Amino acid sequence: MTSTLTANDLSHVVEADRDHLWHHLMQHKSLESADPRIIVEGKGLRVWDALGKEHLDGVSGGVWTVNVGYGRERIADAVRDQLVKMNFFANSLGSVPGARFAQRLIEKMPGMSRVYYTNSGSEANEKAFKMIRQIAHKRYGGRKHKILFRERDYHGTTITALSAGGQPQRNALYGPYTPGFVEVPHCLEYRSQWGEVSDYGERAANAIEEVILREGPDTVGALCLEPVTAGGGVITPPEGYWPRVQEICRKYDILLHIDEVVCGVGRTGTWFGYQQYGIEPDFVTMAKGVASGYAAIACMVTTEAVFDMFKADPDDPLDYFRDISTFGGCTAGPAAALENMAIIEEEGLLENTQAMGARLLDNLRALQDKHAVIGDVRGAGLFCGAELVADRASKEPMAEKRVQAVVADCMAQGVIIGATNRSLPGYNNTLCLSPALIATADEIDRFTTAIDGALTRVFGTA
Repeated sequence: MTSTLTANDLSHVVEADRDHLWHHLMQHKSLESADPRIIVEGKGLRVWDALGKEHLDGVSGGVWTVNVGYGRERIADAVRDQLVKMNFFANSLGSVPGARFAQRLIEKMPGMSRVYYTNSGSEANEKAFKMIRQIAHKRYGGRKHKILFRERDYHGTTITALSAGGQPQRNALYGPYTPGFVEVPHCLEYRSQWGEVSDYGERAANAIEEVILREGPDTVGALCLEPVTAGGGVITPPEGYWPRVQEICRKYDILLHIDEVVCGVGRTGTWFGYQQYGIEPDFVTMAKGVASGYAAIACMVTTEAVFDMFKADPDDPLDYFRDISTFGGCTAGPAAALENMAIIEEEGLLENTQAMGARLLDNLRALQDKHAVIGDVRGAGLFCGAELVADRASKEPMAEKRVQAVVADCMAQGVIIGATNRSLPGYNNTLCLSPALIATADEIDRFTTAIDGALTRVFGTA
C-alpha cells in the first residue's frame, strides 16, 4: 500500500479481508468488485461498520447469538481476569468457572443434572449423537442406533450434524452422509402436509410414530428436534404437538434430544425453548446465547439417568464416554457465561423478551394486514418470522431474490434483519428477526417500520 493512513482509515483492514479472509455463507465473487463489510464496534443493539455507518442489529450478530447486546464490559472483564489466573486445562480435570457455571445452569433446568462442555453447537450435537450410539451398543447390542431428525430442522455443519439436517440446500454436495439418520415430517401448520386437519399438532406428531413403526421401534434410539425450528422458517410447534411427541418417545423407549443452540438462554422468553412446552428431555444442547458471543462455549446437558449409563462397569475400559473436546477446557467460556446469566437475571431480560416479543408479533401482524405479500407471522419471544408469498390464496412462496431484496433495503436503511438462506429449495422466503433480549419498544418499532418501507419499495403498493 502507498496511501497514508489516518487514525480512522481502515483501508488496510479492508484489503487484508478481501485478500485473505474466507467468509461464512457467501459467494466471494462479489468481493472482486465491492468492498467487504467490516463491523468495528458495537453497543447495545447498534453496530458500526468501517465506514462509520450505524446499524440497528435485528439478528444478534447475524446468527442469533448476542443475547445481552454489545459492549458488556463486565463480561469482558470477567473473561480477562479469569484468563490471567487460569486460561485452560483439559476438561479431564475441573476448573472453578466450569464447576460454577455448570451448577448455575442446572439450576435453570429441572430434571437435568450433567454438563459436558464443547466449543460449538455442531460439536455439542455430535456428542449427543455419540452418546446415543454408545448407549445402543451398551444396552441393545448396537441395534437401537437410528436417530430421527425433522424436515426443516438444522443441527450443525459437520458431516454427521448435516446427516441429521432437514435442510437439503445446506446438505447439498457434502455427501455421502453418516448412516442411521432418518427424517420425519415438519410441523408447520401453515404448510399442512395433510390438508385441513383440526388437531394438526397431534397429526404432525403421529407422523413421527409412523416413521418409527416403518423403521422398527427396536432400531430407533433417539429423536432430535429443535423446540422452535430456526433457519428452516421460524416454526413454532402447533398445539398438542409436544405432549404427543413426548408420549411417543416414552412408548418406544426413544431418547429425546432437544437442540437449543438457537432457542437457549432466554431467546423465547424462558431460559430454554423446551420449557415453553413442558418437555422432559434426555439431552439438551446449546451454544450461541450461552455467553452471548463474548467467548466460545457450547454445552451438552443430560439427565442423571443418562450419566449413570456411562459408569456402570468401571472395570470395562470401553464403558465410559471416551471423548474429549479440546476447547471444552477453556475457562473463558464459562466465565463469560456466568456473567451473561447474571445480566439476564438482574435486568429482567426474560420478562423483557416476553413483552417485546409480543410487541414484535403484534407489529408484524399489523404489517400482514397491510401487505398482501406476508402470508404468515409466527414466533416465540424475540424470535419471530414473517413468511412472504407471491399469492396468499395459493401460498406460493415468494422468490428468494425478492425476499433478499427486502433484507437489502432494510440494510440500506441501517437496519439489519435476516431471512432463511439457501436452506430449502423454493422455500427460502421467511424474514427472520431475533434482536438482543435488551430490545426496547422504540427499537422493535424501528425494525418493523424498516420492513414496512422495504416491502412497499420492493413490491409496490401494499
